[in-house]
Amino acid sequence: MKVLIAGTGFAAEGHAQAFRAAGATIAGIVGRTPHVVAELAQKLGIPHAGIDWSEALRICNPDIVSIATPGGAHYGPIKQAIAHGAHVFCDKPMTATADTAAELHRLADQAGVKTAYAASFRYAPGVLHAKQLVAQGAIGEPTEVECISHFNLERGIPFGWSHRREDGGGRLNNNFTHTLSIVASVLGDRILSVMGEVRDDLERAPIVQGVHNFATRRDFMPKDLNDPTLEWGTSNVEWSYTVMARIESALASKPVSVLFRHGGLVPRFHEDHIVFYGREGAIYVEGHYGSGQLHLFDKSGKWRAMPLPDDIAARIPDTKGETEQCWHYLAREFTRDIRGEPHEDYPTFREGAQYQQIIELIRTEGNWTSLD
Repeated sequence: MKVLIAGTGFAAEGHAQAFRAAGATIAGIVGRTPHVVAELAQKLGIPHAGIDWSEALRICNPDIVSIATPGGAHYGPIKQAIAHGAHVFCDKPMTATADTAAELHRLADQAGVKTAYAASFRYAPGVLHAKQLVAQGAIGEPTEVECISHFNLERGIPFGWSHRREDGGGRLNNNFTHTLSIVASVLGDRILSVMGEVRDDLERAPIVQGVHNFATRRDFMPKDLNDPTLEWGTSNVEWSYTVMARIESALASKPVSVLFRHGGLVPRFHEDHIVFYGREGAIYVEGHYGSGQLHLFDKSGKWRAMPLPDDIAARIPDTKGETEQCWHYLAREFTRDIRGEPHEDYPTFREGAQYQQIIELIRTEGNWTSLD
């Protein structure tokens, strides 16, 4: 299978390596800046490099397109890829708006192409382990979940797509998508209701030239944020959020209550974590995306650190970095499905469109009751 990649940053390189590991050939890569896309194509040994997406679709004739650009740049390339008949692997967020995400979901269904939505930390080892334990009844009937994270991001990170709603920025698009996918993978994806609050406590960021790779953006931070010559861009997205949801689960007789709490600019005191509570115990997974040690509280009345089962360890791709591992996992299952081989379930544009609708609902903050 041939893959065409949109993007030239950290995600583009990660997607290329993931699809190669899954047995696909990277036929081409497209970016905005000619010398940047040419250098990355040479580095990765990709035959076609260009800045014209339509031309690349025609020349490369891909079986799969991999969308590795910021969310605001997804809509056009995905729509063209679907019309071309290519299967689509898209990083989150799916698009910058709920309407465009729903449209692409509908178009993909009508065209009969397969889609993968890379809210992919559901494949972190601790999450896979938690899913297995919950299904086995280790905590009894699930009752509630909490997902807590504090990133303490630097206020000097250069102004870019992550600061702009229209470009797919914001912590809901780039953090909540993962944690919601994690909880849905463990409990089930029937999300009954949701409410939330968001806050932009950053407000502005310095404008710096030369940033092309999201992973190296910190290298461009100004040394002095009080420098009077600095230019500033205005943030229009949330950097913190609190969301509550109710999820129907085949494992529970009542809807499961879920709390998602994220502070993008504040420091953590204890470890970020995800906890699944049940009537007979609890599962605590270290790390904001469940990639750390798993602890089980059961009928013994004590917490125990649990080793990762051999069957799960054998499924984890052998590559560095938790983000890269999850991309590899998803690309593997996606290509297996396209080939007609046995595969695990994976998130598609159904989830991508649903998550964008949920994010827009949360951003309206329409659930406050005034006590005047």
